[in-house]
Amino acid sequence: MKKKTGVIRICTDYRDLHRACPKDEFPLPNMDILMDLTSGQGLLSFMDGFSGYNQIKMSPKDAEKTAFRTPYRNFYYMVMSFGLKNAGATYQRAMTVVFHDMIGK
Repeated sequence: MKKKTGVIRICTDYRDLHRACPKDEFPLPNMDILMDLTSGQGLLSFMDGFSGYNQIKMSPKDAEKTAFRTPYRNFYYMVMSFGLKNAGATYQRAMTVVFHDMIGK
């Protein structure tokens, strides 16, 4: 599909994969609580989360499950793709591990 800017975007239907995979119930943060925790702090930094979970590499055995076909050849994602059921929970788990010593401070 073409985006409004003219750039081509690949859209993949993961419905069958989602039905086959269990939901990861890792809790996402409550934004109200996070914002309240910033009040009174001398420094506030926003990490550039633009790419977000697209920076997380897929396990080779799981990457094969994201395969899609084009008229030219078959491809699969080597990084976590937009639209995967557990992408948000996987990203949050990674950020919790990275920033574990800073959470709540």
